[in-house]
Amino acid sequence: MERSEYEALAQVESSHWWFGGMRAITATLLDPLYAHRQGRPLRILDAGCGVGGNVRFLRRYGNVVGIDLAPEALELGAPQLPGALARASVLALPFADASFDLVTSFDVLYHRGVPNEAVALRETHRVLGPGGRLLLRLPAYEFLRSKHDRAVHTRRRYTASDIRELLEMSGFYIERCSYVLSTLFPLALAQRLLEKAIPPLEQTDSDLAPPAPNVNRIMRAPMALEAAWLSVGGKLPFGLSVVCLAHCGKFFRVKPRGK
Repeated sequence: MERSEYEALAQVESSHWWFGGMRAITATLLDPLYAHRQGRPLRILDAGCGVGGNVRFLRRYGNVVGIDLAPEALELGAPQLPGALARASVLALPFADASFDLVTSFDVLYHRGVPNEAVALRETHRVLGPGGRLLLRLPAYEFLRSKHDRAVHTRRRYTASDIRELLEMSGFYIERCSYVLSTLFPLALAQRLLEKAIPPLEQTDSDLAPPAPNVNRIMRAPMALEAAWLSVGGKLPFGLSVVCLAHCGKFFRVKPRGK
């Protein structure tokens, strides 16, 4: 991702409607599982943490470590999160087997820096303990590719079926999988089609540019509605992103014979 995008991310991540809405959706999926968990704190890895906004958010569930390969991201995020961020690749996680109860991966595996999602997913599976879960989010549909994808070095976009197949091939069992941002899909599709038909219309500002305060409040409303729908078990048939919650299947450990 371009440094300018990381700088924009650091400025708006705590206030932009998109990040706030996505965290509401994340909470909808994780709260029923972990909000009132008893016992030791949950061990959480945010794999591809960027400048650390989701690390701060995930602390409501337990102890969080964030890793990212981009030094620009860590340079911007580490001062606000001392000791919580480290430089590492999702393709070779520097942690022992069964180190975490939950791994999150928000818009990471689509990146050019991850040439093979299956390797990253196998590493995620390895570091999850018994009963561990992965919450994965990725951008939807190749036909929605835009200037923003070039700025953030997008390698590919996905369908829900693509992600289900990747997870199942890597040993995960899917609990929830849905498109999100369905309510905004028609607007985004219209914008992409116009940009392709009339290239000079392609926006020059980053998608992370801070919106006007009134626009920011209005844009949170449809995402709140989607979060409410997901909270009662609903599912969305299309959207700008795909969110999947899966468990690693290691609910029981068998001690090797003779040890």
